[in-house]
Amino acid sequence: MRQVLGHFATGVVAVTGVHPETGEPTGLAANSFTSVSLDPPLVAFCVAQTSSSWPLVRASGRFTINILAEAQEHICRQMAARGTEKFRGLSWDPSPSGAPVLTGTVAWVEAEIEDEHQAGDHTIVVARVRHLHATDQAPLLFFRGRYGRLSAARAG
Repeated sequence: MRQVLGHFATGVVAVTGVHPETGEPTGLAANSFTSVSLDPPLVAFCVAQTSSSWPLVRASGRFTINILAEAQEHICRQMAARGTEKFRGLSWDPSPSGAPVLTGTVAWVEAEIEDEHQAGDHTIVVARVRHLHATDQAPLLFFRGRYGRLSAARAG
């Protein structure tokens, strides 16, 4: 299943928040991000039920979904790693509610949990959009187990 579904190219996001007890930024990487609804504005992403980072991000209340740019593979790898030093060497600015907006991303979406659904070994998080911003950068892609870049299509 992993091999076949790996043929679907996805973007990559870093979901980030500030833990309310420690004040430290925290985050995780995901490639299962999608728009759900325009009215109300909802997005969704999936996290493994074994994630030790999701409970920390979840506790922040509002969090930021950072859509990573093509040059940010290192951020994805850092956010995907286990441990607490996910922000080592990374620069960020606060979103309107204070969640980390990573520097140089394609776009960011500040959101809060609307609903959660258990699905197999993952949790589907449906989140209500509160603020968002986009740039003109190219996205980081994930395809067949590898990171890649978008090639511009040639005009006709």
